[in-house]
Amino acid sequence: MLNIKELTKALKQVADEKGLEPDQVLDVIESSIAAAYKREYGERGETVKCKLDQKTGELHFWQVKTVVDETTVRFVEEGEGEEDGAATGEKTEVQNQEQNDDDEQKLPRFNPERHITLEEAKKVNPEAQVNEEVAFPLETYEEFGRIAAQTAKQVILQKLRESERDSILSEWRGKEGQIVSGVIQRFERGNIFIDLGRTIGVMFANESIPSEHYRAGERLRFLVLAVQEDTRLPGIILSRSHPRFVIELFRMEVPELMEDSIEIKAIAREPGNRTKIAAVSKADGVDPVGALVGQRGTRVMAVNNELGNEKIDIAEWSDDPEKFIANALSPAKVEKVEILPRREARAYVPENQLSLAIGKGGQNVRLAAKLTGWKIDVRSQANPEEVQEGGIAGLVDAESGSDQIPAQDDDEKEDIAV
Repeated sequence: MLNIKELTKALKQVADEKGLEPDQVLDVIESSIAAAYKREYGERGETVKCKLDQKTGELHFWQVKTVVDETTVRFVEEGEGEEDGAATGEKTEVQNQEQNDDDEQKLPRFNPERHITLEEAKKVNPEAQVNEEVAFPLETYEEFGRIAAQTAKQVILQKLRESERDSILSEWRGKEGQIVSGVIQRFERGNIFIDLGRTIGVMFANESIPSEHYRAGERLRFLVLAVQEDTRLPGIILSRSHPRFVIELFRMEVPELMEDSIEIKAIAREPGNRTKIAAVSKADGVDPVGALVGQRGTRVMAVNNELGNEKIDIAEWSDDPEKFIANALSPAKVEKVEILPRREARAYVPENQLSLAIGKGGQNVRLAAKLTGWKIDVRSQANPEEVQEGGIAGLVDAESGSDQIPAQDDDEKEDIAV
């Protein structure tokens, strides 16, 4: 008989350390004792379950069998199933293939340790149905050998890991697309591992900002990009280069975004260098650009500092392509936008604004094309026929490396074009 007082104390301690409920830990203990019982006293193939009486400390064991009939299992006569070719030699490749195909179509074989026929089950429970479970009490033992104890220990460790993993996954499933804070722990093959408290996250090399230099022990913010459930341990995938990261940083700084007074409709980003954002007002009297910039630029500067001084341009969204393209080329001043067939546009700017509109290496016009989804040709107003070097950004440039970012609004999810 177990010491319930000590067991309860141990359950609570383990539950607190692993972030689990005491009932979850108790289930693990019961599973491990059942495994030890089966190892020491049970038969191969049988299913043993255990229940611990938390009032008396007594252990109860029973064997579980599933009710079956000829539609759910196949009944094999003694001697049946032996290889016909055992006496005549090896089978041909075709015969082996036919045998494999037949085996795949066969039902599971009846196992008396795990199965019970419907006829026999009705003798125990007249209301028994196929696929139901029937329990048979087993003799109680409280002493187990060394091998059985080792089996119990292995089951406890495995089950605790599984329970802890499930608990962590349930906690992180709802955090995808949100920002979390973590401490850089180590570097491995270009990937960065971040301590998030109960678990470790990973930021792959292509999810980091190229211009940033990371140090172990440094605390930073990250976007939860995905939660992988098919790994041995929870895989929390983090990012600082994803466009969604910038949007979520603004949501932390701008109350109007949280209140749904303004909305970020599109974003284009080259991590570490420059980001363009298009925002629209959803309430009268609210300036979307002013709200994101903040008084004396405090809000955009807070985001800018988190991104390592990545330049951020904020433009007003418009359903009018001419106006939207002109806004997207900011900080350059556009005199005129000419809309051409096949979703192409030509923007004319003053001569002294030409280099600003194109940007270093064509970056400004390239991000504007990505933001708007239009092919943009920037030209000088003084020389409209002259094609400028680096002044054209096509749809291929606008679409490469882009994604659709789900907006994390409370009421609905909208697509934000990147």
